[in-house]
Amino acid sequence: MTRDRRAAVRAARGKTDSDVAADRRFVAETERHRRELLAHCYRMVGSVHEAEDLVQETYIRAWRGYARFEGRSSIRTWLYAIATRVCLDALADDRRRLLPAGLGDPYQGPDAPPDPDTGSGISWLQPLPDALIADSADDPESSVIDRESLRLALVASLQHLPARQRAILILREVLAFTAAETATMLGTTPAAVKAGLQRARLRLTELDTAPDDLIEPTDPRARTLLAGYIAAFEHSDVTLLEQVLRADATLEATPYKNWYAGRAACMRQLERYVLGAPGDWRMLPTRANGHPAVIAYHRDGDGPPTPYGVAVLTPTATGVTRVIAFQDPSLVAAFGFPATPTPRR
Repeated sequence: MTRDRRAAVRAARGKTDSDVAADRRFVAETERHRRELLAHCYRMVGSVHEAEDLVQETYIRAWRGYARFEGRSSIRTWLYAIATRVCLDALADDRRRLLPAGLGDPYQGPDAPPDPDTGSGISWLQPLPDALIADSADDPESSVIDRESLRLALVASLQHLPARQRAILILREVLAFTAAETATMLGTTPAAVKAGLQRARLRLTELDTAPDDLIEPTDPRARTLLAGYIAAFEHSDVTLLEQVLRADATLEATPYKNWYAGRAACMRQLERYVLGAPGDWRMLPTRANGHPAVIAYHRDGDGPPTPYGVAVLTPTATGVTRVIAFQDPSLVAAFGFPATPTPRR
């Protein structure tokens, strides 16, 4: 096709050569920031599904406004400003995503099967697949910083902050924008940003529950704990699971309000109502929020294993100190795993 013919086709479709060049320039300048914008939106809203939608909305708004972008800030800063406004619009009703431990004290009542929460309108926090934000070309140090700022304990704590305080803290502390830049993004003053940051820091200090001896998922000890957790479930091995959990371990599962503190309480619940028989569970290793995690499939009766959700472990040098299970079959696909696991060889 000749150049004139291509121009004619574009014109027929409502696009000139100049429009096409602008589109290409927009993609070239903005697409490389998509992963970090996904992490930003996730920190703000606590849901991988919603974060992906908000990133898409960010790019739609950015594309519509690209012709008016005057370069007074970097393209990255401009995109973060748009993404933050998109998130704040989505959080206008002050909706927050929580974990069971954020609702109150651990369950102390009589043993009972888990009872899913229905009708309360609670929005539950979701895990974020590491694969969605990881890039082998990234600087290793930057990757560590990203994982630290996406730990489930931190993201859960952020959800307890008012939306604008949440935005201020993320923009200033995680992304290192200046007070002036943050004020411009939020349409406020540097003084208001500083005051909001101080209040957010104080609240996060009150909520901090991260263990001091947390180890990375690449640590051989973390890999051993993850393998032990998987084997314990797949073989219904109570003794092995008890060895994996630390004495002060906690157990949470959405969409269940009750959560359990202490290995003894966790083990009673798991042994009586969760583990089942050998072969009831099939688990595959993955990573979420910078933690080791498993994709879980469950089999009812003689049927095939079907997607159950994701469990995220908090490993320490002395054992797993926290297990958070997310009973949400849609997360299996979000983590890039199939609806049916491959058979064991």
